[in-house]
Amino acid sequence: MANAVQKITLSASQDIPFNKLLLSQSNVRRVKAGVSVEELAEDIARRGLLQGLSVRAVINEAGEETGMFEIPAGGRRYRALELLVKQKRLAKTAPVPCIVRVGGVAEEDSLAENVQRAPLHPLDQFRAFLALREKGQSEEEIAATFFVAVAVVKQRLKLASVSSKLLDVYAEDGMTLDQLMAFTVSGDHVRQEQVWERICQSYDKQPYMIRRWLTEGAVRAADKRAQFIGVDAYVEAGGCVLRDLFQGDDGGWLQDIALVDMMTAEKLREEAAKVEAEGWKWVEAAPDFPYGHSFGLRHLRGDAVPMTPEEEATRNALQAELDKLTAEYEDALELPEEIDQRLSEIETALEAIELRPLAFEPDDIARAGAFVSIDRNGGLTIERGYVRPEDELPIEPELETADGERALAADYEGGASITADADAEPASEPEEDEGLKPLSDRLVSELTAYRTVALREALSERPDIAYLAVLHALSLRVFYHYAQDSCLELELKSVSFPAQVPGLTDSKPAQQLRYLHETWEAHLPKEPEALWDTLVGWDEESRQALFAFVVAHGVNASVEAYNRRPRAIAHADRIAAAVDLDVAATGWTPTVDTFLGRVTKARILLAVAEAKGQRAADRIEHMKKGEMADQAQELLVGTGWIPEPLRTPGRPVTEASAEVADEAGADAPTVTADEATEPTGEETAADGGEPAMAEEADLADDSEVAEDQAPFAHAAE
Repeated sequence: MANAVQKITLSASQDIPFNKLLLSQSNVRRVKAGVSVEELAEDIARRGLLQGLSVRAVINEAGEETGMFEIPAGGRRYRALELLVKQKRLAKTAPVPCIVRVGGVAEEDSLAENVQRAPLHPLDQFRAFLALREKGQSEEEIAATFFVAVAVVKQRLKLASVSSKLLDVYAEDGMTLDQLMAFTVSGDHVRQEQVWERICQSYDKQPYMIRRWLTEGAVRAADKRAQFIGVDAYVEAGGCVLRDLFQGDDGGWLQDIALVDMMTAEKLREEAAKVEAEGWKWVEAAPDFPYGHSFGLRHLRGDAVPMTPEEEATRNALQAELDKLTAEYEDALELPEEIDQRLSEIETALEAIELRPLAFEPDDIARAGAFVSIDRNGGLTIERGYVRPEDELPIEPELETADGERALAADYEGGASITADADAEPASEPEEDEGLKPLSDRLVSELTAYRTVALREALSERPDIAYLAVLHALSLRVFYHYAQDSCLELELKSVSFPAQVPGLTDSKPAQQLRYLHETWEAHLPKEPEALWDTLVGWDEESRQALFAFVVAHGVNASVEAYNRRPRAIAHADRIAAAVDLDVAATGWTPTVDTFLGRVTKARILLAVAEAKGQRAADRIEHMKKGEMADQAQELLVGTGWIPEPLRTPGRPVTEASAEVADEAGADAPTVTADEATEPTGEETAADGGEPAMAEEADLADDSEVAEDQAPFAHAAE
């Protein structure tokens, strides 16, 4: 007969008065972890002791029990009870549920209790919070009960709201917690499951790819349209905002694109109506206007409206407060939130006072118009005072004499008008007794032809005056579109692009050109007749700066299918090399919209190989084009890589190319003028390299002018 299995005998439980308990030196826990003693005490006060203490009788030297019990396992619970006793919220003799251990080793009791305790799976915690929420507890109540921040409760509830199918995958360790958190940006369970299937087949399973695919087509809250209408107004109109509770999302994503566009159009119409009420002949409103939209239109010069005494006093007070706060917190590493907010309010108020609309003549307003759009920060942009060619005043007819002769010129040396009969034959030399008669057309033509040649010869010996004359002629073309006040027959064409380039108007170079144009315009006279005298009065540095600005308007480095102009493009390469042009430093980056989504897979792989190395290209080679373009966009961030048409001869493909090439034992890849339109091969760059000129290319704040960008300051003195 087989021996009977010996039955296990459990340790006895006993209620022991608190004042009969003491801590044991056998407790293996020495380092604090988890919930604090204070929080545990509050929890015990709220719901009682959920787990008893493991104790052993204290034996004296004679081997007899002393009536005291030591605690090798449960020291934190004891300290929490002790705190409640000190706070007089628990009696010293209150009975404490205990398990009285006999035999064995006390240290084993302590170690086993801590090691064998199975931690709660995060998903169980998510679901537990959700169950409490469904039973009527608020997020604040749950947070207070479990001593966590309200934001933590919101995060846990958000995780529990993910598709049950994905939660099951997470429960079986089929996805990471970071991946699960990424799925919370969208509440669409069907879309979540579709993205998970896509992720499972993808090489890159990083959380950022999940967020990107879930927010495809949504409008970022940082988008200028969203900033213009206001996210709160969008939500009030019934729009849905996707939020990421686990990462910074710049305000989230606006999911209803049609609603965003409708609200943007309505608000623009309202703002345009206000501008139209000023009396302008026409007003055009749009979120964006193509680059160069005002080309060919004459820009009227308005007059600054003098500030009222109240406005001037307000400005002075705001400026004094700004100066005081700036000086007070000059050395602070981080501004207090209230000070930072106040500084922002002051700067906004000062800008509103300084940038008031200009005053225009009523007659000018009646034949001119305005453009209403949104700037890159979501603010309203109003460009007033543009006159279309068809709205220009008619040119006054040339004066005619009583004899039907038209006036050719006036106030020649003798003060007499020189006229001629338009249909008459060349006249012979008049008899002296016939008196003073106008010069004939032919004679005037011959004489002025000679004067032209003489003037050319004289000007050829005066490069300083020749330079001034060219500057005058080009400035007339840039700032006074219809002025004909120069005898130099120079033509300066401003490039009009055949199609709107996405984001070109809001790009850093375009914004800087516009800023410089407005600044120069403010320092030039309103009427073209006064331009020559103004330029004569400027110093050479200011004239050179203006010359560079107006000449730049004639640059055309565009390649078009019907007009490739290889020699002109080669010249553009030389100028780019001379000025050390770095397009990457101006803010251009390869994205799916700007490049990667519009080229072949081979081009995408070449870009990644040049910027990150062939291994990086090999890792995405198996992907479909859309997925490959998305992944390439992430890989190229910060590398400074740009495609061939944007490269400057002599510059590395990326800023880190030289370092990578050195490590590989090869020279840094560069692009020569002959290679500017062809791929250069296996150029590589160090991971995460930043363009060397990125900081230098940042624009100055719109309200400030950097010293090296304002040579006209000399002219204004």
